[in-house]
Amino acid sequence: MQNKRRLALLTALLAVGIILFLFVGVEWSYIDYAMGNRIPKIFAMLLTAFCIGSSSVIFQTITNNHILTPSVLGLDSLYVLVQTFIVFVLGSTSPLITNQNYNFIIALGIMVVCSVALYKVLFERGKGDIVFLLLVGMIFGTLFSSLSSFMQRVIDPNEFLALQNNLFASFNNINTSILILAVILILLIIPFVWDELTVLDVIALGRDHAINLGVDYDRVVKKLIIVVTILVSISTALVGPITFLGLLVVNLSRQILKTYKHTYLISAAILLGGLTLIYGQLIVEQVLNFSTTLSVVVNLIGGVYFIYLLLKESRQ
Repeated sequence: MQNKRRLALLTALLAVGIILFLFVGVEWSYIDYAMGNRIPKIFAMLLTAFCIGSSSVIFQTITNNHILTPSVLGLDSLYVLVQTFIVFVLGSTSPLITNQNYNFIIALGIMVVCSVALYKVLFERGKGDIVFLLLVGMIFGTLFSSLSSFMQRVIDPNEFLALQNNLFASFNNINTSILILAVILILLIIPFVWDELTVLDVIALGRDHAINLGVDYDRVVKKLIIVVTILVSISTALVGPITFLGLLVVNLSRQILKTYKHTYLISAAILLGGLTLIYGQLIVEQVLNFSTTLSVVVNLIGGVYFIYLLLKESRQ
């Protein structure tokens, strides 16, 4: 009952944040224009919160580690590499950069295809161990970052300035058609993974306990890893990489709810993600006057929180 009350409180705070975001600083003579600009932002932030919150909870459960996030799979680095490669080869005026629809489809397609192909090869060769997958992800992430850095150093400075707009998560100028496509993809994923979510409470006990309790551990983990990859790819392709958001909201949800039930944890992570993004964007727009991007603020707070978690773990 106490957890339900806390979830209800988070929901109320989220509703207040949405109302504030929609109406603060709006002149009523421009209300139609303001709503047309701000409502898509709200939907984009809620979609991003859903993807990052749910995928981070699932990922931490199957890795049995409360510090790791899906960013270690190297998807953020792959996104940066895709954007950099397009500018490096075709220039910043290419439709693949200037057209948000093309950019979203290309980035999402490459991240999903590369990730699923890699995991399929590893699984078929019997090397589907989660630790091995994390190691491969970190190695590829480092490789992608190195390639991106090389290309960014040799391209024209003006091209690099144009490229930077795509390298930081931003909720400005959200394209409605992209939102619709993202919603459709998420709705297609949910039935695919819904039944597996019921065994997350058992998987949290560890691999041996889960197998002894009748869970087909390897099959479930392989399926969930692919789902996590797709969800992270959708959120990254939609707004850009936000490295520490998952770490922040998942650990806060565990501290607030104090429960092992993943129905509560995933709900709380999504709500906290929405709160972080909406109130953060409100501060960026109304207080900081767009002098920075939301991802910079979130990564700063998340980075400090990550250091706190490391210090906390080292003392135990």
